[in-house]
Amino acid sequence: MSRTVTYSALVLRNRSSGESNSEVTLLTAEEGIIRATVFGGAKSKLRAHSAPYNSGQVWIYRDKNKDYAYGHAKLSDFDVHAWRAGIRELYERTMAASAIAQTILYSHGGGGDWGSAFKLAVNTLDTLESANEELCTRLLIHFLWRWAGFLGIQPHIERCAACGKEENNTPLWFCTRENGVLCAACLQNSQSALSPLLLNPGCRHWLSAAGELEPEFVPRYLMDNKSTNEAKSLTTAVLSGVLEKQLTSWNW
Repeated sequence: MSRTVTYSALVLRNRSSGESNSEVTLLTAEEGIIRATVFGGAKSKLRAHSAPYNSGQVWIYRDKNKDYAYGHAKLSDFDVHAWRAGIRELYERTMAASAIAQTILYSHGGGGDWGSAFKLAVNTLDTLESANEELCTRLLIHFLWRWAGFLGIQPHIERCAACGKEENNTPLWFCTRENGVLCAACLQNSQSALSPLLLNPGCRHWLSAAGELEPEFVPRYLMDNKSTNEAKSLTTAVLSGVLEKQLTSWNW
């Protein structure tokens, strides 16, 4: 039995396999993560089209009678809708794109809402393509925060998880074990709040607003350096908890 299936896909990774082939990992709107073999050398059109961060329509061929890698699938055609060459023109863009791709890979495509996950990923990369150095960090933070929402682990950050008191204008502390924030009084009484992360109101307000934004609107919402550092520490800590590791691509 053989069949060809069409997907809306984003290339997350492309690795060489053997002397002339490569193995691609795709995020698709229809089935989440898919892996396939690309046949042909460095001059192959498909090899060029399946570079990381390209997205468009792909044709995946499966034949149970042939020993194709990754579930007997091969990439047979790719109509690229977005090349995103600008991502490779700035170090910070490249690093942010790599962090986004690795986050998607290690979290298995963000659960079952693949259409929304795909939209968030491609829209973030579209905005990232022309971003300056500072905006690259904000876009990554926004993506990680929204991605935590897809995984169902985005913590509430405006109300103390212990006493329930809402704190809009005073600092709170995020505790990994509770996956929530504590006020100063509850933090002092807590026996499990190891290495809590300080979150000032500016950081929390930005994240609360960003959680409702599409990536293309992130450039309008500025954040000071202190809040940026707090927000990045929080989002990576939240995702580290579910992935059980700190991705090296987050640290730039």
